[in-house]
Formats: sequence, C-alpha cells, structure tokens
Amino acid sequence: MTAMKLLQLNHKGMDLEKEEEEEGEKHWIILYTTSMRGIRKTFQDCNRIRFLLRSLRVKFDERDVSLHMDYRDELWNLFGGKVTIPPKLFIKGTCIGGADEVLALHELGCLRNLLEGAPTITTDHDHCPCLGCNNFRFSICSLCSGSRKLSTIHAHDDHDFFFVRCPECNENGLVKCTICTS
Repeated sequence: MTAMKLLQLNHKGMDLEKEEEEEGEKHWIILYTTSMRGIRKTFQDCNRIRFLLRSLRVKFDERDVSLHMDYRDELWNLFGGKVTIPPKLFIKGTCIGGADEVLALHELGCLRNLLEGAPTITTDHDHCPCLGCNNFRFSICSLCSGSRKLSTIHAHDDHDFFFVRCPECNENGLVKCTICTS
C-alpha cells in the first residue's frame, strides 16, 4: 500500500471527542498501549511504537488500557464498540493505526510529516523517570494502600466494621500520578 493511500485511509479514520482535542499539547499525540505480557506480539508492538515516538523526541500521552479501565472503555468507544487491540496511535484526534501502519508510515518517511508541529522533548530532563511513578503514570493509592477497600464503622453499632469501595483509586488499586499526568 502506498504512503498516500495509508494517509488517505487514516485521515478518514476515527476522531477523538472535541473536548479532548481542545486540551492542547497534552493530547496532541495519544498512544493506547498495554503493559500485559500475555500476548507477546501485542506487548512487543506497544514497545516498538513507544520506542519509535521516544526516538523521534515527541511528547505523547500514553494510555495503558491494562492499568485503567477508563482508557480501555475510551478506546472501545473510539472504535464504535468494536474490540480493538493496542497499540493504537492518534495524532491530533485522528487514528493513525496500529503498529504495522505506524511503522510503515515511518519507513516511508511520512510519519515525520504527520508529527510536524508536535510538542517535542527538548531536554534530557524530559527523558528522566518520574519521581512519583517511575514513568508508569500510576501509583498505588495512598488512601487504601491498593486494597480498594476502606473500613468504616457501622452507624448503628460502634463496634461493627464494614468495608466500602475506595473512592480514589481505579479497579486495580491505582491512582493517576499527580506529578507526570497533571
């Protein structure tokens, strides 16, 4: 498939919601990935695209669908309720595709054109691991220590405890890193 056909197909692709487009630099480039190693090819494809974007020195928002159900649901909704397998790259709200499409565009020299004007990594400090999460973008909830449960005293009996779901963390007992995701 020629580069022009790939570009035409991808520009007809799915668009992100308008509110996300308006958030500016943070959502200029979004990469949906998974850190689950269950299917080796999927995990390796995610790593290849992440490495490619880092080597091109562009800033991107990585959304790990295995760590946060909201990201998985967001990706599912972007594809009209169809199951889709990461990685998926979006540039300025347009789905560029998965690993094969992105790597093909890069090999043809078209990916740089699509990334023109994207926010770039300007210093080595941008490559340093986050002190809050070590670049995992999530950390263990400090309220429930990752258990997802909080104990509370029953209103009618001061000696009777019961557990409630922690309101701060996600389904894995994680919260978004306040340092690198703000």
